[in-house]
Amino acid sequence: MKRYIYPYTLLLATALLLLSSCANHPDVPSSSKDTKCLPAIFPDYCNVTVPYNIAPLNFMLPASEYEECVARLTTPDGQQQTYGDGVKVQIPLSEWHAMLNASKGKSIKVEVWGKKKDEWLKFSPFEIHIAQEPIDEYVSYRLMEPSYVSSNFMEIAQRDLTTFEETQIFNNEITYNDRRKGQCINCHSYQNYKTDNMVFHVRLSNAGTVIVNDGKISRVNLKRDYTISSGVYPSWHPKAKLIAFSTNQTRQIFHTQNPNKIEVFDIASDLILYDVETDSVQVICNDSTLLEVYPTWSPDGKYLYYCKSVPLPEEMRDKDIRTTYQKIQYNLYRRSFDVATHNFGEEVLVFDAVSLDKSVTQPRISPDGRWLLFALGQYGCFHIRHNDGDIYVMDLKSEKLGVKSEISATTVERVIRPLSGLNSEGRPDSYPSWSSNGHWIMVSSRRDGTYCRNYFSYFHDGKTEKAFLMPQEDPEYNTFLLKSYNRPEFMVEPVRISVNEFSRVFDK
Repeated sequence: MKRYIYPYTLLLATALLLLSSCANHPDVPSSSKDTKCLPAIFPDYCNVTVPYNIAPLNFMLPASEYEECVARLTTPDGQQQTYGDGVKVQIPLSEWHAMLNASKGKSIKVEVWGKKKDEWLKFSPFEIHIAQEPIDEYVSYRLMEPSYVSSNFMEIAQRDLTTFEETQIFNNEITYNDRRKGQCINCHSYQNYKTDNMVFHVRLSNAGTVIVNDGKISRVNLKRDYTISSGVYPSWHPKAKLIAFSTNQTRQIFHTQNPNKIEVFDIASDLILYDVETDSVQVICNDSTLLEVYPTWSPDGKYLYYCKSVPLPEEMRDKDIRTTYQKIQYNLYRRSFDVATHNFGEEVLVFDAVSLDKSVTQPRISPDGRWLLFALGQYGCFHIRHNDGDIYVMDLKSEKLGVKSEISATTVERVIRPLSGLNSEGRPDSYPSWSSNGHWIMVSSRRDGTYCRNYFSYFHDGKTEKAFLMPQEDPEYNTFLLKSYNRPEFMVEPVRISVNEFSRVFDK
């Protein structure tokens, strides 16, 4: 697969290749002082649960405190290997995957030693639990600066989770024709985790919506004279060539003192249905007084879930939104859908977040149709910028749709539950996504305060295990990557269309 590579990217890739070609197996220190505490490794992989096909969980001790690091890994059948190069532990792919296969359904024991001021310290051992369920091999995401001030270089990239290979799907420098405008690319989506049917948007210079229909590429204009914009947030129907979109007029505020830093909000938003085969756009709902956003289909395609705002108090309705945005809150609804007629049923309340003085966004339903994930915060629809944004789960088999009294301050814990193993402390977690087998959840988390990173968590019986950061060949990579991972999505296969092939559709 071709990739548009910058010189510094090529140098980094070469350096990482050299690192991976020479495994370092040092001796365990002959004497050491027992610290009786877990090591402060980065990333924090202590006692996490991971899939049996994940890439090596390489880690490091803080270079500001330690001179060297040695780790010994022991599989359940007694096989042992040591690793360490400076303060970093980097495990060759073949050796790691052999250990995973020997530990499926069990755990790998990890012992760590750190050298500090010429003295070796031994830390308490921890385990890496190996689940019996695999994770989807691929994820894709947008890589971009975290400020959203301008459309500098950005890309939609894909990553092989079983290795460290990352390739480009598209970038915003290959097709735009007006440098003053720049170009924004975003909101990629797939049908049933496969890439022969997919969509992403190109905005500003040389704009359009790129559709891949059974592997054939086209660029369409989804704006109609009866819609407020072209399509924005998409969800591909699981059984038909139909895509639900929101249409949005979005604005931003940049704070100087507010800890949330940036506020993203809509001044108008509706829902539409796009028929890929006929190039037709159908309005789903367009109440001019309310805001509808984030459509998502149930796995059987019989329901469309979405978020909708509630009316502002009458005394605030004519005021500047820059003074009222903190009062805008969303509830979660759904409509039944007839795929033969394209008719939608009446709106049904799923979760009354506003009764709890909360706002719900970004619903995603598990592949078996039972569990509903969403982001919950105090207000608005862009919780990746809100420090109180957390991921919650609802059991759809137990909730009573449309019954407000079922969701109240006294019963909320019975109806919805925060995913404590997944959420960070006091930092935004958003964009939840299910793996195709429903056992892994991926979120975009801003737990360092500035940059979004991809975190994964094992899901079972409505609960999550401790989240772990997406592994990198160099464990220091996420400390110097000045890009955020945006809107991560699982895939069961890679996008096989090259950047250049995508670019040709803009010449037509």
